[in-house]
Amino acid sequence: MPHWLIILAWLSVIGGVMTALAIGVDVMAHPQMMKIMNLVWPITGLYFPMIGWWLYTGMGRPLAMDAPKSAASKPHWKSIFLSATHCGSGCVLGDLIGAPIVFVIGWQVLGERLYADYLMSFTLAYLFGIAFQYFPVRAMTKASPVEALKDAVKADTLSLIAFEVGMFAWMAVVYFMLMPSHRPEPTSMVFWFMMQVGMVLGFLTTYPANWLLVKWGVKSGM
Repeated sequence: MPHWLIILAWLSVIGGVMTALAIGVDVMAHPQMMKIMNLVWPITGLYFPMIGWWLYTGMGRPLAMDAPKSAASKPHWKSIFLSATHCGSGCVLGDLIGAPIVFVIGWQVLGERLYADYLMSFTLAYLFGIAFQYFPVRAMTKASPVEALKDAVKADTLSLIAFEVGMFAWMAVVYFMLMPSHRPEPTSMVFWFMMQVGMVLGFLTTYPANWLLVKWGVKSGM
């Protein structure tokens, strides 16, 4: 494995952790109006090292409870961007938790651990994603638990699948094409760096899905 790749991986992963910690400290001092975003923004920083802080200060801090109120409307692209971070965070949590579990138990599907990663990560991501949608819906609309669950499933299913398409496709490229003889494990920084790249690509594939869902009225922009 190239030495430069190992160095880059360490820098990127540590940068992501530091970005997430910086955002986490700031949201504790300046909580978001939508409570779930207090978790979403630090998670976003994990896969957007450094730039995540810039995104947060530009789009997250203005939505803090103690931020000066502005009469200006939010640009449409920012509304979709925030919606995509909301969806992406559930996926990222599923990927972060699922991959180590599969590695530790040595689970394989069709003779490949990657397919087990897909199954475990998608299942966890879906559960987290629905939860991320369910609780804000309950808080903002006072809908019944059943109606809130239905709305959460409608709002998150397509966007979550779109995120995982980008994420899973990239990991397949890494697994079968870029590093077929030196497949990185969850014990290596290169693995987590490749996950970061996949998460960014997943964000890019879920953005248009969120745009369509808002356009169709299935979910609201944030």
